[in-house]
Amino acid sequence: MAKPVKERIIELFLKGSAILTVGTTVGIILVLLSESIPFFREVSIVEFLTDTEWTPLFTTKRFGILPLISGTLLVTFISVIVAVPLGIIIAIFLSEYASPKFRKTVKPMLEILAAVPTVVYGFFALMTVTPLLQMIIPGLSGFNSLSAGIVMGIMIIPLVTSLSEDAMYAVPKSLREASFAMGASRLQTAFKVVVPAAFSGIVVSVILAVARAIGETMIVAIAAGQQPRLTFDPTVPIETITAYIVQVSSGDIPHGSLEYKTIYAAGITLFVLTFSLNSLSFFIRRKFQEKYQ
Repeated sequence: MAKPVKERIIELFLKGSAILTVGTTVGIILVLLSESIPFFREVSIVEFLTDTEWTPLFTTKRFGILPLISGTLLVTFISVIVAVPLGIIIAIFLSEYASPKFRKTVKPMLEILAAVPTVVYGFFALMTVTPLLQMIIPGLSGFNSLSAGIVMGIMIIPLVTSLSEDAMYAVPKSLREASFAMGASRLQTAFKVVVPAAFSGIVVSVILAVARAIGETMIVAIAAGQQPRLTFDPTVPIETITAYIVQVSSGDIPHGSLEYKTIYAAGITLFVLTFSLNSLSFFIRRKFQEKYQ
């Protein structure tokens, strides 16, 4: 039986959207590869991955990506420490304790945080959070990874909360009722029944939040400084991969020069990091789906 014309049009539109998405990803990969391969012809990939100094814009040029990777991971780690506990606690409250009316009211309000421009978060970190932290930590630099990480954690709380709460809300009510019938309290049910049942969704939300933090640009560019250094001290200025890309892209570096090509080498490194995390989240979700089927 032939499909109706309207259904075929919708099917073609959906197929075209899927092809466009895949094509965009392939295009990004091709651009990064085409521009980074000439860079690696002049700079050894071993030096790129192992050197501890990143000074491509200095007179003495060094092309070790480790300082940018360490800065990126440091800010991401701080943001995860802030976002994951708070996000999961809020998700448990909304899923297990809040009334349906309260949940429908508060959840959209919480997700408004995700709509705030990141440049606003950046200035909030620089002008508000950093001075407050300097009152507690006198030696804290005006640009540092601590304030950037804290504000970035606040920014990704809605992502952790929303995805985790959806996973918990999808847990069958029969599991909760069985737990209550065994004499468990609401708190015990939440942490010993609901959270383990929704664990795959919670883990995926955390991994996606980490990927979001790794790719963040404006907060770290404004609040963390632009001093590439191999350190895990959160009180000093650092530079992340994204902040360096912004620095070179908005500067006066000649297009096509070796210094300019460093942004593509940094970009493909960032792409590999985020792609690995997204692949890990997909693998974890599939493994848990197979386990509970």
